[in-house]
Amino acid sequence: MASDKPIIAIATGDPAGIGPEISLKAALDPTVRAACRPILVSDANILRAHAEACGIRVDLHQVSRLEDAGEAGYQVAVLDHPQKGHVALGKTSAVAGRASIAFCDASVKAALAKQVDAVVAAPQNETSIALAGIAFDGHPSFVARATATPEDDVFMMLCFGNMRISHATLHQSVRQALSAITRERVRRVIDETARTLRRIGIATPRIAVSGLNPHAGEGGLFGREEIEIINPAIDAAVADGLAIAGPFGADTMFHMQGFDAFVVMLHDQGHIPAKLLAKNAAAALTIGTPILFSSVAHGSAHDIAGKGIADPNAMIEAVLRMAGARR
Repeated sequence: MASDKPIIAIATGDPAGIGPEISLKAALDPTVRAACRPILVSDANILRAHAEACGIRVDLHQVSRLEDAGEAGYQVAVLDHPQKGHVALGKTSAVAGRASIAFCDASVKAALAKQVDAVVAAPQNETSIALAGIAFDGHPSFVARATATPEDDVFMMLCFGNMRISHATLHQSVRQALSAITRERVRRVIDETARTLRRIGIATPRIAVSGLNPHAGEGGLFGREEIEIINPAIDAAVADGLAIAGPFGADTMFHMQGFDAFVVMLHDQGHIPAKLLAKNAAAALTIGTPILFSSVAHGSAHDIAGKGIADPNAMIEAVLRMAGARR
């Protein structure tokens, strides 16, 4: 009898880092296996090398087509994407960069084809990807291009515990981010945050929005972006029936109760509190695309690759969130 559990593709990320290790650990985790059918998207030989180096006992069920994965039972299903060239643990290289993008791209294509219910990606290494000559500035823009979604309509939501933080801007200089913050963009991130919350079962989401300037501009004393950009976007969303409040100072907003999510204007306004409150345990959800896609909010950790000590909690959290979103 076929399982009704959601199928989650796990793209194993940078093969020279901890991605394969935490992907294996997540796929073997009892809570993950109870919640979904995890399928690793990787090079099976790379996974075996990491398992041996890290002392992970695993029996891989290696397939070349997703439809052959079936019920792996005690095994871990792997959609095998063999890669050319040697990958040295802990070292950046074009080989590693190409491989990590190949795994992620194959996972996104499987989700678009509805062969899997969601994708969770292990961390990439941007230096290796650059060495491979591939444009990459983070998972949200990558997923946007891979799904033919306008990049301006795609955002990141950091999730940990009951906290959800969406970002109006992400991987760009602060100067560029300031130019990107418009009424239209603030409204789009509010709309996508609300849509995502409804998608995961929150029927009437309540969202708090931060200001850009200290103390949310202090009535114009510290800047007028709140008055001219953020407030009008909030007012328009409220007029359309959304439960939105703000703008609030980003230094105090996260203590406020009764909100399902928070929207911030800049990368560090959201990432700093997330990484202080949930060190190596936050999942980064890409919102605004036709697929469910999450990654982890930490790096590829080349310094501990192959040592068997990488913490898989963020990966497990991301998989469980994606499995819950499809129920």
